[in-house]
Amino acid sequence: MAEDPLILDPNGGMPRLLEIMRRLRDPDHGCPWDIEQDFATIAPYTIEEAYEVADAIEREAWDELKGELGDLLFQSVFHAQMAAEQGLFTFDQVADTMSDKMVARHPHVFGDESRDKSAEQQTRDWETVKAAERAGKAQEGTLDGVALGLPALLRAVKLQKRAARVGFDWPDTEQVVDKIVEEAGELAEARDRLTQDEIEEEFGDLLFVMANLARHLKIDPEAALRATNAKFVRRFEGVEAKLAAQGKRPDQSDLAEMDALWDAVKAEEKAAKRQG
Repeated sequence: MAEDPLILDPNGGMPRLLEIMRRLRDPDHGCPWDIEQDFATIAPYTIEEAYEVADAIEREAWDELKGELGDLLFQSVFHAQMAAEQGLFTFDQVADTMSDKMVARHPHVFGDESRDKSAEQQTRDWETVKAAERAGKAQEGTLDGVALGLPALLRAVKLQKRAARVGFDWPDTEQVVDKIVEEAGELAEARDRLTQDEIEEEFGDLLFVMANLARHLKIDPEAALRATNAKFVRRFEGVEAKLAAQGKRPDQSDLAEMDALWDAVKAEEKAAKRQG
């Protein structure tokens, strides 16, 4: 380590991180775990780190965000190192590719196009540029290029947006709500007379239409569900706190009591919001 000033430099920035990654993957002196990894084994960690960034932002945990962004950056460095070892591309090429893409997609900032347009118009222009990029990659189908590895709800929304661009979309939310009612009815029937696989298919249909409703309402379904998860945790912890005040645990209670406590916690939250 005494001969590695870059490794020890607290202000070494990206060169330091890249060298650390190179050393971790060194086949003779690196870390056995890091050496054994490949793109497929690291991909789940990449997804997990992205969610942890989103979680820190949602909680406004700004002190944590720096570390979470570092963890996510390290995932890019890890993938780029493995690619470099196989002669595929380098981290610098990753950065250059991103820079080229951003310049090409923002002619109103880096070119001679006018910036005097709405965010909606810029979004439409962005989609036009991306469509041209897909054409250059011989992605001719409307749905080509929507990543398979996306979270299912997010991918559903992206697929629906693509289909909507060519007119395959309900004109307003009423038809979507009607379809939700229809799919919910089919699911209720399926649970009594169909196989487990068929029930799962009907459930997937219902979730897909729910994602469509979110899109029509301009709601991010992933964000909405994360918020509901957080609300459930908060309120259930409130139920546990009220039980603890009685010297009880949830497994010493019953549904009727916990449901009543849930309503009490919910009412307290609403009262606190009104006062706030």
